[in-house]
Amino acid sequence: MSLTITSVNVNGIRAAVKERNPDNPGILPWLGAPTGRRFVLLQEIRASRDRAAEALAPALDAGWSLSMTESSVKGHAGVGVLGTVAPDAVRVGFGSEEFDGTGRYLEIDVAADGDVPALTLGSLYLPKGASDGPKRDEKFRFLDEFGAHLDTLSRRRRGVVVGGDWNIAHSELDLKAWKTNQRSPGFLPEERAWVGGLLDRSWVDVTRALVGDEPGPYSWWSWRGKAFDNDSGWRIDYHLVNPVMARRARATRVERADAYDRRWSDHAPVTVEFA
Repeated sequence: MSLTITSVNVNGIRAAVKERNPDNPGILPWLGAPTGRRFVLLQEIRASRDRAAEALAPALDAGWSLSMTESSVKGHAGVGVLGTVAPDAVRVGFGSEEFDGTGRYLEIDVAADGDVPALTLGSLYLPKGASDGPKRDEKFRFLDEFGAHLDTLSRRRRGVVVGGDWNIAHSELDLKAWKTNQRSPGFLPEERAWVGGLLDRSWVDVTRALVGDEPGPYSWWSWRGKAFDNDSGWRIDYHLVNPVMARRARATRVERADAYDRRWSDHAPVTVEFA
């Protein structure tokens, strides 16, 4: 049995489910029926559990399972996992007194099924940060604590996939306008070095491993100007996987909308297929 794992920042689930026009019916038709072994890692849900379940009711009624955590600040953050099977265990946060209530990380365990190994899946919405000041400091505190959690997670013998909106473009290949963004949050040298350190410690950026050293594929574009039309984007939505899953990765794709007005989020879903 094959395994498909998608990560997408929905930019508000209640907005994402809305039909904007006949060519943009929202996330639900894209999600489709709960067939096969499939998981969708959601970020920036920006709704309570009840409101999110209400928005996703057609999918949940069809058999999708939802695990999620909301932020203590109403209308902010929120992450979750939709799956074609229910998890064996759900864990909110990563043991951080400061960040576990902010709706930025959720982890689930899923039992093995046939050829698919037992899995731990994490959905991450990393803070955007800033070039300096309190928001920058907050992001770097998050990186320090979450990095330690990833070190622990990497020692698990099961398959591990941590996907989400990392809010960091790791290299010049991951940002079209990299020359003008070297002092921008998300492309600061310290942020990029943090991601590089994870890759040095056995984690694999599976999309980059599959596509090789070519620009993109970008997964986020500003709503402003012609960024989407010109594909002037950032690749900040990653699946980081342990060696168990890196060996199983077969294909990746960014499910970019055909046109600007067919988008239901400013991020595109990033999907990886595993054997």
